[in-house]
Order: sequence, then structure tokens, then C-alpha cells
Amino acid sequence: MSENLYEKVGGEGAIAKVVDYFYNELVLKDDTVNHFFQQTDMEKQQEHQAKFISFALGGPNQYSGKSMEKAHEGMNLKPEHFQAIVNHLHDALAHFGVSEADIDTALTKVASLRDDILYK
Repeated sequence: MSENLYEKVGGEGAIAKVVDYFYNELVLKDDTVNHFFQQTDMEKQQEHQAKFISFALGGPNQYSGKSMEKAHEGMNLKPEHFQAIVNHLHDALAHFGVSEADIDTALTKVASLRDDILYK
């Protein structure tokens, strides 16, 4: 049986490191999107994001948060905001040695949520 992407990147521990880097080194330092997180409990946000990314990579479905549409309601996110987050996720995964092919697989899953996130 072949490894799924979740196992390939190192499972829960590796995902937690990616999420920490994603927010603290990329997202929160980017003026394009950091204002969306000013009133956010970042510990809780990182927990939700780790569960979501784990699921998106084929790991266990532990995500029990709001739907993507509900979670982004009232934010009126634009394509440039979505793309900034996608770029940061790419860079965070690459930073931890995930191959471009595997990053593309993960980002394709993220892209499928675009319509549930934008202009809500």
C-alpha cells in the first residue's frame, strides 16, 4: 500500500510545524492578509488549520470547524487574498522539503474551495 500525502510529509508533527511557519513567518508578516487575523485567537486558528491541512493531505478527518463558507462569512475575501494564502502554503510546504509535485496535489485540493471562500 502506498503512502498518502499526509504520511509522506511526516504526519501530525510535520503538519504542526508547517502551520506554525505558515502563520508566524509568512501570513502574519504579509500586509496583504495579516489584517484578517488581528482579532483571531491564533492558537485556535492554528489547531483548526492543522486539522484542515491534515485532512486535505489525506490524513484523518479531524476537522470539525465551520464550513469554509461559514468560516469566511463577512470577510469579503478577494482573489488576491486567496492567492496570497495559497502562495504562503506553497512556501511553507516547500520550506519543509515537500516536493513540488506533492505541493501541487495539496494546492489543487485547496483551489477546489475557492468558490466557498471568496466574496463571502
